[in-house]
Amino acid sequence: MTYEYGLDLASLDAIDMHVHIECSDHGHPSLPAALTKASAKYFKSEDRSPSLDTIAERYRQWRMAAVVFTVDATTALGHEPNSIEEIAEGAARNNDVLIPFGSVDPLQGHESVERARRLVEEYGVKGFKFHPSLQGFNPSDEQFYPLYEAIQDLGVPTLFHTGQNGMGAGLPGGGGIKLGYSNPLLLDAVAADFPELQVIMAHPSVPWQEEANSIATHKANVWIDLSGWSPKYFPESLVRASNRMLQDKVLFGTDYPLITPQKWIGAFEEQSFTDEARPKILKDNAVRLLGLEEA
Repeated sequence: MTYEYGLDLASLDAIDMHVHIECSDHGHPSLPAALTKASAKYFKSEDRSPSLDTIAERYRQWRMAAVVFTVDATTALGHEPNSIEEIAEGAARNNDVLIPFGSVDPLQGHESVERARRLVEEYGVKGFKFHPSLQGFNPSDEQFYPLYEAIQDLGVPTLFHTGQNGMGAGLPGGGGIKLGYSNPLLLDAVAADFPELQVIMAHPSVPWQEEANSIATHKANVWIDLSGWSPKYFPESLVRASNRMLQDKVLFGTDYPLITPQKWIGAFEEQSFTDEARPKILKDNAVRLLGLEEA
């Protein structure tokens, strides 16, 4: 089953660009148990692993669409992810509210390039999620350029985790996860060398927010999603940039199920975002980035 858009944009109040599918339909978890437990404690999440269909029904009730994905960190973690193909097929049967992104393990070389092509051409995924710290790779290393070139040719965006990391938080050595791979400056070379590749920097990039703001201002093909943090904790420079020069490049995202849309939007409404910027952040920028009006 190949995914095709089935969204009714007029019926949607928002598009959440960052939603995790943490468990397969058959109960296989996306992460080793120690990392799942640590991240649940870090985010104080209650319902850690709802099923894909449950997520679809909840977003339907909330009048939102959601970009859904998992992360393939097979090499770094020694743990197979939950099925990306299953996520794409689940999104296809819930295509009124779900948008599937794929994931490939960059450390698998040519195989990751071929897999990226299959996920787009055979399953219809609409982008790719990367988590450099979790996947254990430096995204600016040119050994990964063939993968970016393939994704650029496929015409879909990339979403990279940046900044502080809830994965491994509180564990000895952070569970071996290295924060430096999530410095947004590592994505500047990627965006420069692949100008047609849309690069989304996920999350407020604390402690490197000024770097993220600079890159998104400088590179027309770089965006920021606001997931993973309550808006009440956003760096002031990010709020200021979102109201001004970046208001057309900032995207609503929650990190659900770690943060619920209700909590995120409740805090968002209390912050000093302008009336001009708010609808762009919640929906309009995502519509443009994903080409939904044309679709």
